Amino acid sequence: MIYIHVPFCKSFCTYCDFYSEIPQEGQFDRYTKQVCDEIRRRSAEIDDHTKTLYFGGGTPSVLPLGDLSRILLTLEECGHGGPYTEFTMEVNPEDIVERGLPYVQSLKALGVNRISLGIQSFNDNLLRWMNRRHDAEHAREAFRLVREAGIGNISIDLIFGLSNLLDEVWDQTISEALALGPEHISCYQLTVEGDSVLAHRLENGDYEEADEELCRKQYDHLCQRLREAGYEHYEISNFCKPGFQALHNSGYWERKPYVGLGPAAHSFSGRGRSWNDAVLEDYGHTEESLSVEDEKVETLMLALRTARGVDGEFLLANCLPENIDPLLREGALVKIGRRYRIPEDHFFVSDQIIRQLI
Repeated sequence: MIYIHVPFCKSFCTYCDFYSEIPQEGQFDRYTKQVCDEIRRRSAEIDDHTKTLYFGGGTPSVLPLGDLSRILLTLEECGHGGPYTEFTMEVNPEDIVERGLPYVQSLKALGVNRISLGIQSFNDNLLRWMNRRHDAEHAREAFRLVREAGIGNISIDLIFGLSNLLDEVWDQTISEALALGPEHISCYQLTVEGDSVLAHRLENGDYEEADEELCRKQYDHLCQRLREAGYEHYEISNFCKPGFQALHNSGYWERKPYVGLGPAAHSFSGRGRSWNDAVLEDYGHTEESLSVEDEKVETLMLALRTARGVDGEFLLANCLPENIDPLLREGALVKIGRRYRIPEDHFFVSDQIIRQLI
C-alpha cells in the first residue's frame, strides 16, 4: 500500500487544517524530485502484498501530468509500478471541468482506476461558505466527464454536521448524490480544526457549531437514504455499492502496512508509525514504536469502526466482561458469528462505546 501526499491547493477551504500550500513557480518540479528521491530511498519498506496506490492531499489534481508521470515511472523503476489493484486519485471538480475530458483520459491511461471527487455539497450557498472552487453544476459536470472517460469506480465526498445545513438542503444533497450513482460515498461530520478559517470564525462569534442532536439527525437521515438506495454502510463514514469497498482505506482499518510519501505523509510498518515533516522541501522523517497496549487499543478502535467488527477472541481477551456485557444488553454491541460489531444505529456514538470497552 502506497500513499502519496500532494500538498498543493489553489485555495483553502474554511474547515481545512491539513498541510497544503498554494503552489509557486518551480515548486511542482522540486516537490516531484523530492518524492522520487524518497521512493528510491525507502523502496525496501514498500510491501506490495496489497497493491494499492493513493494520491491524496491537498489537491492532487493540481499536479501537472508530467510530474505525476515522473512519480509513477520512479515507482516502476523501483519495482513497485502498476497495474495496481486500486489506484485512487483525489480530484477537485473544478480541475476536471477546466481541463476537460482529455485530462481524465490521461489519468486513466496512467493507470488511475478510481477517482475520489471532492464535491462536499450540491448547494451553491454552502459551497461558497466553504470556499470551495466549484459550484453544484460543475460538480455534476465533473462527475459526467469522469464517467465518460470510462472510470467505473467513482467516490464522492459529502459533509454534514453544519449548523447552517437545513434539513431540506441536506435531503436534496443526498438525492443529487444518488442521482449521479457513484460506486462509493464518503460522508464526514464537520469538525472545527486547529488553525482553520472556521476555527477563527467560531472564536469571533461568526459561526456556531451544530449540536450533537442536529448532527445525529443529519447522520441518521443519510444512513436511511443510502440504505434504501442499496448502499452498504461498511465503515462509519463510508458507503458503497456491493463490491466497491475502498481497498486502500480498508487496509488502514485492518492495520495493514503502508508507506506514505511526500510532506506530512504518515506510514505504518505493522509495529510502528512514522511521519514526514509538514514542510515542502527537505522534510525529515520521524518514527515511533507502538507498545503492546497501543496495538491492542488501535486494533479494537479501528475494527469497531467497520461493519465487520472485531474478532470475538480478541475482544474477550482484551476487554473486561463488565464493560462488554452492558453494551450487549443495550444493543450497542452485537455478536454475529465469531465477531462483535457496533450496529449501524449506534455508529454515531461509536467513540463513546469504544471508550467504554477500553
